[in-house]
Formats: sequence, structure tokens, C-alpha cells
Amino acid sequence: MGSQKRIAKELSELMRSPPPGISVALADESDLYRWKITMKGPEDSPYHGGTFLINLTLPSAYPFKPPSLSFLTRIYHPNVGNDDKGSMCLGMLRSDEWKPSSRIYAVLEFARQLLSEPMPDDAIEGRIAEQYKNDRSRYEEIARDWTRKWASGKKS
Repeated sequence: MGSQKRIAKELSELMRSPPPGISVALADESDLYRWKITMKGPEDSPYHGGTFLINLTLPSAYPFKPPSLSFLTRIYHPNVGNDDKGSMCLGMLRSDEWKPSSRIYAVLEFARQLLSEPMPDDAIEGRIAEQYKNDRSRYEEIARDWTRKWASGKKS
């Protein structure tokens, strides 16, 4: 029961004052454990101009177990799975690194920061990570193209 109270408190705080470029809502009004996150691509990134939908799922053992994030909007990024799951690899969300004192606000800020500064050494998509390290301009070109194609709200 304590976890539901904490989740409700964090949700209401985030709905009132979310991190910049992010909005938060429940994916389903009857399920406190599934959130729909809308994230704008940061200005200093190839994702600028894009709006990304993300599922945040909280385990019943939250805050003792970390939430999981998955992109519903396709994104070309070394730390996001390029499959239909769109899983996001964040160090702080690993069971061995997660701290119960961590807040969802910090998770969302970190996720958005990752759009500006990918972590190629902690990648899900090795090929994209290599490209990010070795051919940054091509990586940014493809990331911008995918953002226009999948995250602009306009179908190309």
C-alpha cells in the first residue's frame, strides 16, 4: 500500500511540475503503475522538433525495484532498442544501481539528457553506438531523418 501512496504523490508532483520538455499522464486512469510520458527532443540534439511517446511501467515493488521505460515512438539512438519494444538502457534503472530514494522526476530528466548525450559504452544498439563514436555526422543525419519520419507528428 505504501508504494501506491508514493506513486500517487510522485505522479501528482510530476503532473503539476514536470521536468522541462516532458509531460506525464496515466496510460489508463485505473492503473497507477502505467504512465504515458510525452518527451520533446532537446534543442541541442538531432531529436529536436520531435515528440516521443514513452511508456513508464512501475513494478509493484516500487520504489525497491526500478521502473522500466520503453519508447513507443521509433528513435535512432544507441541506448534505445531498435525493435518493437523500444527498451531504454539507463544505468540508474538497472536493479544493481537503482536506489529506492531515486525519484521518477530524476529518471525522466536523465532519459531526456540521454537524447542530448548518448552513452555509447552502455548501448543496446552496438551498430548505432559505433556510428555515434566514429561517424557522428552520419549518426546525427539518420537520427534527424528518423525524428522527422516517426516523431514529427507529420507523416512523410
